[in-house]
Amino acid sequence: MRLMITSLFALAATPALAAGDKPFFSLANTDFVVSVAFLIFLGILAYFKVPGLVGGMLDKRAESIKAELDEAKALRDEAQALLASYERKQKEVQEQADRIVAAAKEEATNAATAAKDEIVKSITRRLAAAEEQIASAQAAAIKDVRDQAIMVAVAAAKDVMAKQMDAKAAGALIDDAIATVSEKLH
Repeated sequence: MRLMITSLFALAATPALAAGDKPFFSLANTDFVVSVAFLIFLGILAYFKVPGLVGGMLDKRAESIKAELDEAKALRDEAQALLASYERKQKEVQEQADRIVAAAKEEATNAATAAKDEIVKSITRRLAAAEEQIASAQAAAIKDVRDQAIMVAVAAAKDVMAKQMDAKAAGALIDDAIATVSEKLH
């Protein structure tokens, strides 16, 4: 009803009424004919309850939109929960990776320390072996020098004795040697 009254007032304010060349309530006035047709159209719409149907359709559409929004909100909440779960899992995996890296670094440090200790022990053993070889070579060289010195001394003594020795002195030396040997054997 309000719609009809509003429509009448809107039609009353038309420029055709202000012009005054034709009476408004005449079938010759197109504005009047259009206004009457419009009112009949509104009456038909009201008779068939089209505004209620349109309102019902709009209500249904609003309900379906609300349901879609509620579903979207539920999906959003679920997605946020899933995202939080994945972020927690990612954090846990990152922490585990950090622990693995720290353990690997510690293990590498321990292995490096053990390798250094083993190298020090190996070098110590090699130095000791080298010192033993040097001492052995030194002892062998000293023995060779002594042997050579003895051989040279014996040869020199032999030459000196051969030059100083005559037959009488040689016989006396042989007799002394026999006597010394016989004393030591008896």
